Amino acid sequence: MSLENRKLKAFTVLLRSAQSVQEATKKDFANYSLNQTEFAVLDLLYHKGDQPIQVIGKKILIASSSITYVVDKLEEKGYVSRKACPTDRRITYASITELGKQLMNQIFPEHVKKIEELFEVLTDEETDNMIYLLKKVGFNSK
Repeated sequence: MSLENRKLKAFTVLLRSAQSVQEATKKDFANYSLNQTEFAVLDLLYHKGDQPIQVIGKKILIASSSITYVVDKLEEKGYVSRKACPTDRRITYASITELGKQLMNQIFPEHVKKIEELFEVLTDEETDNMIYLLKKVGFNSK
C-alpha cells in the first residue's frame, strides 16, 4: 500500500471508529432522554462548575450557535439553570441544578463503565500510544 493510501486509510479508520464509539454512547444517553451534546454540557458543568454560556461551545467542541438551544432544553428538563454574572451584564452562566447533579451521579459511573468496555480491547500501552498519536495528528491539524 502506498504512503498516500495508508494515510487515507488511517483517516477513514479514524472517522469510522469515532462514529462507532459515538453510536455506542448515544444509545446510553438516550436511555436518560439526553443526546450527546446535552450530556457533554452536563458533564462539563458537573465537573467544572458554572460556565459562561458563550464559552461552553468551545469547551465541548460544538457550534456556539447550538449552545443556547441545548441549554434551553436542559433548563426545560430541570437539569440546568441560568445565572447572570454579577459584574458583567453581557455574561450569563449555565449552572447545573441539584436535579442535574443527581442525574449525573447516577449516569456518569455507567458512562465510565461503557467507555472502559469500548477500550478493553487495548492494553494500557496501546491506549497510551493511541492518545499520543491522536494528539500528534490533532496538533498537526491546527
